[in-house]
Amino acid sequence: MDAREEAARGLTDIEGLLYREAHLGAADRRVAHFTARVEGLTPEQRRDIERWYVDEQKHVARMVTDHIAERVEAMEAQHHLRIRQWLRGTLIAMTLITLALIACVVVVLGSSR
Repeated sequence: MDAREEAARGLTDIEGLLYREAHLGAADRRVAHFTARVEGLTPEQRRDIERWYVDEQKHVARMVTDHIAERVEAMEAQHHLRIRQWLRGTLIAMTLITLALIACVVVVLGSSR
């Protein structure tokens, strides 16, 4: 991998990290806002609810990411299958055209004798 590819991959990794941190930060703010409005919670209960909610958000994000990855893999497999079918058809067509041209050359050369 050359430096350009490494830099592009590094940028993608950084982008993913920043997106994840932004998502978790937003989850922290949502749950803090929620627990602040609920009366009668002890500080320990607030922390437990906040920890549970953020863990749940991580789980949901992981499930969504896994689903997207599975769909991408399925689409890539379909794409590769279509490309192989297209290449096979192209190879067959080129073979038939080549055979037809050879037959034409044989007929032309045979009639000129």
